Amino acid sequence: MDVKLLRIDSRLVHGQVANNWAGSLGAEAILAVSDGAANDELRKTLMLQTGGGKVKVHVLGVEKAARVYKNPKYEALKAVIVVETPADIVRLLDLGVEAKEVNVGGMTFKQGTSQISQAVYAGPEDIEAFKEIDSRGIKQYIQQVPSTASSDLMGALKDKGLL
Repeated sequence: MDVKLLRIDSRLVHGQVANNWAGSLGAEAILAVSDGAANDELRKTLMLQTGGGKVKVHVLGVEKAARVYKNPKYEALKAVIVVETPADIVRLLDLGVEAKEVNVGGMTFKQGTSQISQAVYAGPEDIEAFKEIDSRGIKQYIQQVPSTASSDLMGALKDKGLL
């Protein structure tokens, strides 16, 4: 699979992902990877409609997404992979998905999280997953849309005193 973008976004598929990222990267498909969303028919239906016919949206659990990634049938597929949490990235990596970098687009506020940037909030479990991803030599950067500047995630965590 030709992964054009591996992104963390708690909303998974929405206009920024479908129009801005997938469009600017020439992606043919968006894989929304979430065990919860894959088992929630309403969420799945809403996400499937987000592609607007421009790109095909697929909602898959983490293990199935890793199998699809490794399937030779999809070797040439240009895809954007979006997960809900950094822990999902770690699971994908453990299952054989390869990555050089991870885009952190949006992680919504929840009780017990700290604000890292305008659109990114992370809790202790997220920070542990970010550290694990970093230990594998994978660059992580914060960027909501292609037209905005990116910033180094690990640097932002250090600046906030979270590392």
